[in-house]
Amino acid sequence: MGHHRTSIMDEPAIAGFVYGLGPTMQTLNDMVAEIARTDIPVLVVGESGTGKDAYAKLIHRLSLKNETPLQKIKCASFDPAQLLSQMRQSNPCFTTADPSGTFYLDNVQELDMACQRALLSILPDGESADSKDEFCLRLISSTTRNLESEVEAGRFRRELYFRLNGACLRLPPLRERTEDIPVLAEYFLNKHSTALKKKAPLLSNKAIQTLTAYSWPGNIRELENLARNMVVFGDVQMALNDLQTHSIVTGRPAVVAQGSSLKVAARAASKQAERELIMKALEHTRWNRKRAARELQISYKSLLYKIKQMGAFDGDREN
Repeated sequence: MGHHRTSIMDEPAIAGFVYGLGPTMQTLNDMVAEIARTDIPVLVVGESGTGKDAYAKLIHRLSLKNETPLQKIKCASFDPAQLLSQMRQSNPCFTTADPSGTFYLDNVQELDMACQRALLSILPDGESADSKDEFCLRLISSTTRNLESEVEAGRFRRELYFRLNGACLRLPPLRERTEDIPVLAEYFLNKHSTALKKKAPLLSNKAIQTLTAYSWPGNIRELENLARNMVVFGDVQMALNDLQTHSIVTGRPAVVAQGSSLKVAARAASKQAERELIMKALEHTRWNRKRAARELQISYKSLLYKIKQMGAFDGDREN
């Protein structure tokens, strides 16, 4: 398995999601290495932010068909004709009579019954699995819901569920892999410090304790966003305070500051919202502060003052 783990870490966009020290993630990655080189349809199950897209890309990259692109289909808001049309547009070689290619059906639970019927009509029935010919069509699907429950509730076709679920990968939420939080945080800090050409902040033992105590409702995506803010603002404690505020506002039990009042929580939430708006404007304008000020409808001087308060301006960027 050592060879496959090395290849997993070669892809930066994937590595931050799939890397893990714990036995759960290592077992999962072992499964991926075995499944990827087959034509088995794969169902990836996990909460939002757990890395379903990353695993779909990883499976395809380790597959025997990695010379062809992975075609991503977002399953929300399709009618049957649109679904098949999208598959044809993504892959010119695809026909409903002879479907081919590797497709990633993102959030497959969003397909309505008519779309499910249309998709089922083009899938192999499984009997050809005994032939010497490989399937021309491979599906990797993701879902945030328990499809077995959706089948029982009559919202998902049983036949389609079994066709998609050749192998099932269940991605654990971040709160169930806390041993990976320090190394993931370090990975994202280094990633964004390199991208932004800023120094990566160091995490104290207390900071790591705070990170591992938090429940991470947004999973790894939320951790990456926090690490990026640490790099942008150069202030670990400010980011951790925002994490505490989020716990207070959402009512989550982890990392709740003692003696916090509703007024304090509201003020902190307002500051966080302001910071996020400013950062979005700066990123959208590529840190052109005059354009960002116009987008935010505040004076240039006010924006500079707010950036200075945030600690996001190092004096080296051009207008």
